[in-house]
Amino acid sequence: MIDDLHPIVAEITTLLDDNTCWYETFEHEPVRTSEEAATTRPGYELHHGAKAIILRVKKSKKDKQFVMIVFPADQKFNNATVKTYFEAKDIRFATDEEVQELTNGVQSGGVPPFGNLFNLPVYVTPELFSNERIVFNAGDRRFSIAMKSADYQQLVEPRVFSFL
Repeated sequence: MIDDLHPIVAEITTLLDDNTCWYETFEHEPVRTSEEAATTRPGYELHHGAKAIILRVKKSKKDKQFVMIVFPADQKFNNATVKTYFEAKDIRFATDEEVQELTNGVQSGGVPPFGNLFNLPVYVTPELFSNERIVFNAGDRRFSIAMKSADYQQLVEPRVFSFL
């Protein structure tokens, strides 16, 4: 394994081991986009990717929070649907600086769909679970993990709503 991976990589693999989850890992050149990542994971296609996005949800000047949404990498989320679900005045992507602050230094493009490990509420669209297996960057742009989507759902316990 690459020696200088972000510590969250070991935290995720330990969590999977402790829960006797099936998984496989991929070491690859650094990738930033889901499309780039899909080319580095033999046996998986873009729609297997679990894209994790951190959003800032603003309901009022004082009521703002960060959340993680996770969905198949070949899809785009519906901004209006997400805004309505959260009863938000505004939503926006977290900046690179905010992402690093919220995730203890994980770079944008490397954020794993385990928002629970960062005290972020996680919301997943049900379409993600149509894949038996999902694959994602696991806290580093050079390292991916594939696992069963049912195990992911059990470990993360995300809120599920359709936002595509």
